[in-house]
Amino acid sequence: MSKLERVKLSLEIKHLPPHLSLCLSLSLSVSLLLERIMKPSCLVQDRAHKKDNRCHNYGGASAAAAAAATAALPPFLFFALLLATLFTLFMVFSPSPLMIKRDLHQNTSSFIRPQQDCDLYRGHWVPDFRGSSSSSYTNSSCATIPDSKNCFRHGRKDTDFLNWRWKPDGCELPRFDPRAFLGMVRGKTLAFVGDSVARNHMESLLCLLSQAETPVDIFKDSDDRFRTWYFRGHDFTLKILWSKFLVTGKEEVINGSSTGTFSLYLDEVDGEWAHKISTADIAVVSAAHWFFRKIYLYEQNRLVGCVYCNEPNVTSYGPEHAVRMSFRTALSHINRCEKKHGRGGITMTFLRTFSPAHFENGTWDTGGACTLTSPYGEGEVDLGGYEWGFRNVQMEEVERARGMGRRRRRKGGKRFGALDVTRAMLMRPDGHPGEHWGNKWMKGYNDCVHWCLPGPIDVWNDFLMAALRQERGTDS
Repeated sequence: MSKLERVKLSLEIKHLPPHLSLCLSLSLSVSLLLERIMKPSCLVQDRAHKKDNRCHNYGGASAAAAAAATAALPPFLFFALLLATLFTLFMVFSPSPLMIKRDLHQNTSSFIRPQQDCDLYRGHWVPDFRGSSSSSYTNSSCATIPDSKNCFRHGRKDTDFLNWRWKPDGCELPRFDPRAFLGMVRGKTLAFVGDSVARNHMESLLCLLSQAETPVDIFKDSDDRFRTWYFRGHDFTLKILWSKFLVTGKEEVINGSSTGTFSLYLDEVDGEWAHKISTADIAVVSAAHWFFRKIYLYEQNRLVGCVYCNEPNVTSYGPEHAVRMSFRTALSHINRCEKKHGRGGITMTFLRTFSPAHFENGTWDTGGACTLTSPYGEGEVDLGGYEWGFRNVQMEEVERARGMGRRRRRKGGKRFGALDVTRAMLMRPDGHPGEHWGNKWMKGYNDCVHWCLPGPIDVWNDFLMAALRQERGTDS
């Protein structure tokens, strides 16, 4: 190693985390010590042949001389070098023993309180060979993974997309702990409200929790859109309440065929989930992907506009407006929601922000695909696109609901928060099933909307657990 290379390496080491910096410093020291030991032996060998060779050639006779010199080391020095090398290897490849004390601290509720001033959702993905929360289960150990999200079963070969961890700027996001989570929700009901991506989120949580307790499937409707699981040991109920738009939506049918065009009643909550939410204690609400189509908008049963219509005498709106009004109606309903049958009464609602798709070279129905196998960096994502626009609308509406809840607190107003996943997931084009989703009815189409299980979506439950812990530590 040249002197310049050593200087560069020393400068780079200073910017590494402390435990890696120590490991690489030890490695560099061992390397330099061996180099100094071997050089004199080479000179001795060359002087015996009456030559002044400074060992520029490390092959052939010089390599043999170096080996002979190493063999001639005093025993204590040889074993010292051996122990230093073994220690270095242990530090590099072990699960970061110097960080164990810190990790234990992160898994306690006391760790989350100082992070209230830290934005858990602003950060980047870092390599982590211990894996993320995704590594706590596999497609073999979780029996509830739906076939369409079981990417490995359907031929996905790469696994590097699992070896990334979300790192907030300025703090750490604690890893999901299934036993601690079940302890936090003992005796409660958690409902996910929304479309198939909301279900994807619920399925991730189900897999994570099933590593601590096997759930019982206690309800499934005929369309498998409303599903309920029960964790008997913790009296905890987990359910998905299906809704495309959160508000009432009616599809246009012509001659018995669906048209893909909807009429949306922006001030009328979808009764399919609204009548069932009163039994829940905690809700996670999300929606967005169904709004990218032709939609007629109604308020008080009067046509007020249209999305993707461009019709005369009809006000044209972007899908963001429909998303805004739909969330406003849904969150207002939850704010007024009362207990039912003596159980439930929502105490906390989280809005999960928009989960971006990553179609390249087309849309879902024009050959679009998602073939990348690693995350984007922070500078590679567009925070000026429609995804971020949806996210901003949702954040504004959850703040509006939070303010209303505070004002209504004495009358039963609810608490609201956000799982702001959009930035993190914009960086994960590698986490979708793509062609590996096994849908025999739609061969040739790629799924770049939903997420593989296990996969990057599991971080949503790291966020959920951190948010629940934070809410437990505050009364506001």
